[in-house]
Amino acid sequence: MSQMTEAEARALLTKALAFSQTDSCEINISGNVSGNIRYARNTVSTAGVGEDVTLVVQANIGKRSGVATANEFTDEALERTVRRAEELAQLAPENPEFMDVLGPQEYTTTQAWVDQTAAITPDDRAEVAAASIRPAKAQNCVAAGFYNDTAGWQAMANTKGLFAYHRQTRVNFSVTMRTEDGTGSGYVARDYNDVAKFDSGAVSSIAVEKAVASREARAIEPGKYTVILEPEAFVDLLQPLGFSLNARNADEGRSALSKPGGGTKLGEKMFDEQVSIYSDPSHPEVPTSPWAGDGQPQRRTQWVENGVVKNLAYSRYWAEKTGHEPVTFPANMIMAGGTGSVEDLIRDTARGVLVTRLWYIRFVDPQTLLLTGLTRDGTFFIENGRIKHAIKNFRFNESPIIMLNNVDALGTPTRVRGNLIPPIRARDFTFSSLSDAV
Repeated sequence: MSQMTEAEARALLTKALAFSQTDSCEINISGNVSGNIRYARNTVSTAGVGEDVTLVVQANIGKRSGVATANEFTDEALERTVRRAEELAQLAPENPEFMDVLGPQEYTTTQAWVDQTAAITPDDRAEVAAASIRPAKAQNCVAAGFYNDTAGWQAMANTKGLFAYHRQTRVNFSVTMRTEDGTGSGYVARDYNDVAKFDSGAVSSIAVEKAVASREARAIEPGKYTVILEPEAFVDLLQPLGFSLNARNADEGRSALSKPGGGTKLGEKMFDEQVSIYSDPSHPEVPTSPWAGDGQPQRRTQWVENGVVKNLAYSRYWAEKTGHEPVTFPANMIMAGGTGSVEDLIRDTARGVLVTRLWYIRFVDPQTLLLTGLTRDGTFFIENGRIKHAIKNFRFNESPIIMLNNVDALGTPTRVRGNLIPPIRARDFTFSSLSDAV
């Protein structure tokens, strides 16, 4: 039962919807098989496999809604779950922003399922851990990592005739390498739909190199530096910008995309001309679900083009209220870049700082997107096109809006957490103080 074909999911949802006695009803069902292995101090600590299927019924009476869930799918259980949702709808207060269910929609095709990923075995997971631990031991480092693989599907249907089905596979891997004396640390993470693209040993060797190179870090003065952010670090600053592409927040003056005195910055140039960002659920490198949670189609959407804000996300309610077409939030973030590597960016840098990872990021001022956080797991000083030495970690205070106005160069985009993100070199990045953490 953990995997349903499109036909099986349609048949089950049709049966469940037949029990509905309210104005409208929407039912979602999803399932997955997920395996994992975890290791620390160069030894596997846990491993396992889990399976789950969950059905969620939302019954609507006027502007009132009730929700009930189930993981049993007999006719009696389905009817009982629908009735429970209807009972809760009768008790619920009206939602002034209620939007009724959608009718039939057309969805793009995404190639997010890979049979080889769905067929991963416990032996495969054990080899991932072993291939990661081997280079750690060879360089007197200690590995701590986590590997997870998932083969999942989801479907939804409603009483207006909408039906959607999607299935997707994915592997996620992260590892931290520490030198045995605890003075050096390196981190690498990878995720793919297709496990054939993943090489645990090669990826782990990168983390080992960072750990060994980051020993004997020296302190340099905080201040403004040219910075090179690897994609794993850059994504942590880019995602808050993606979350701010909210038309309602901007209209209500609560966003970095709000204009002083009213209005939004839609259509305005906010960033350097090198900055172009879009989302596309069918992109072959980062495919994802072709529909959003309420059944709206996810389409290729240009958010920023040559520094100009081209779109904001409009919920169905806010779109209706303001006279716009609904626009779903980004399904993924794909940023245009150049053709060079991180090494190429370093070679063209006279003096700067290479940041491989950020963490503990918090908002200082949401209306300017000012963020604070720390560097981690390998920070390096660059001089005359070469890494000169490791440096102690910094706290930073910076806004991605300012950073994306100070872009010097972009490298080749790579996949990070389901997004395609380039390495970036930017001027005048603000490091506010030192941190003793490794």
